[in-house]
Amino acid sequence: MTDPGRSQAADGRSTGRPAASAAARRTSLLVTLILGGLTAVPPLSMDMYLPALPEVTDALRSPAATVQLTLTACLMGMALGQLVVGPMSDKWGRRRPLLAGMVIYVLATAACALAPDAGLLIAFRLLQGLAGAAGIVIARAVVRDLYDGVAMARFFSTLMLISGVAPVAAPLIGGQILRLTDWRGVFVVLTAIGLLLTLLVWRRLDETLPPDRRQAGGLGEALRAMRGLLADRVFTGYMLAGGFAFSALFAYISASPFVIQAIYGASPQTFSLLFGVNSVGLVVVGQINGKLLVGRVSMDKVLAVGLSVIAVASAALLVMASGVFGRVGLAPVAAGLFVLMSAMGLAMPNTNAQALMRSGNAAGSASALLGTSTFLLGAVASPLVGIAGEGTAVPMAAVQLACALAALVCFAGLCRPWRKRPEASDGPEGAAGTTGSERAEGAGAAERTATGVTEATADTAAA
Repeated sequence: MTDPGRSQAADGRSTGRPAASAAARRTSLLVTLILGGLTAVPPLSMDMYLPALPEVTDALRSPAATVQLTLTACLMGMALGQLVVGPMSDKWGRRRPLLAGMVIYVLATAACALAPDAGLLIAFRLLQGLAGAAGIVIARAVVRDLYDGVAMARFFSTLMLISGVAPVAAPLIGGQILRLTDWRGVFVVLTAIGLLLTLLVWRRLDETLPPDRRQAGGLGEALRAMRGLLADRVFTGYMLAGGFAFSALFAYISASPFVIQAIYGASPQTFSLLFGVNSVGLVVVGQINGKLLVGRVSMDKVLAVGLSVIAVASAALLVMASGVFGRVGLAPVAAGLFVLMSAMGLAMPNTNAQALMRSGNAAGSASALLGTSTFLLGAVASPLVGIAGEGTAVPMAAVQLACALAALVCFAGLCRPWRKRPEASDGPEGAAGTTGSERAEGAGAAERTATGVTEATADTAAA
């Protein structure tokens, strides 16, 4: 029988590591909301701004292609910023890099609201993305500090419930802001949100990485940690599987407005409703994963099912889009998209949890690699959906299927879940830079440190 004082690996066996779930049970609701808010910074920064793009084009007298670069700059900033902030948080702890990043995010967002031309807006958006990356990369690292095994996967599902609302609410909030003011008002609201999160981090989020678990050395040590992580075949497999799965989601976000409205003739209101329903499906399945499946079923088995469902749904969408069986209506396409989106709730939390369990004391570097690969693969996949123009859904479905198959190949070929392997939480020494016993001691330190971060309140992650 498993010792309740020890954490469990993906297959349910004891890792020998002191259970981080003890810290999980004490994590306060407010800290959970803070971490969820930090992971919501990227979708808020990207999606709240979308309804304002036509107005920005007119107001700054710039071509639409130039204004589109404000989105690209923010996306690339968030991808590259994670590579910088993640290793910094392993060296100096979580609080200082996070607070510095959030302060710069607030200043950059305020500068966006004051930008007099498109060139400066692009520059400020790049800085906004670079700084905003601190929120998402350090939030994941904090989860790794406090949790292990199934408890970590459960908490990622809880974060998905919080951050999953952001992509749905952000365009709606942006649209309502534009009814009251101009496009600059969107950045004023984002500045206020960033300032609130910064104050909450300052006042209520304590350090979770004690000095004895921090990485020594400078940039060279950080690069060695990343090289060690990438040399870990299993970590790389989970990283790429999650990145390709999320790329299928990026393809959906990029193409669905044109597919649903231009091809199938739905109104903007109908599209918003379908988009919201699909997002709810993702969040609900993510909660089923965290509350019912994790701890009872191997995370690898759940992940295999999730990736397989994404692939099957993408194949069905491709068949419908190609017209092999004649033109189909909106309902079957909407059903296929709903299944695909919902399956993301099985894939994303488990790829993150399995990869981070192999990171040891390099959780910040691991989180940076996970985030950067996701954003870069998504940035490559998104433009591909427009290759054949706006009159067909074939490119969207084809890109989604290619991404799903790539995720399955990476998962099966690199992770090899059917084989026994070393316990996930005692990942390769090259990746973590520490021995298994040192990581076990570090886990105990994290649990002790968690007392300063937590309040004896609701058990929000491990219901």
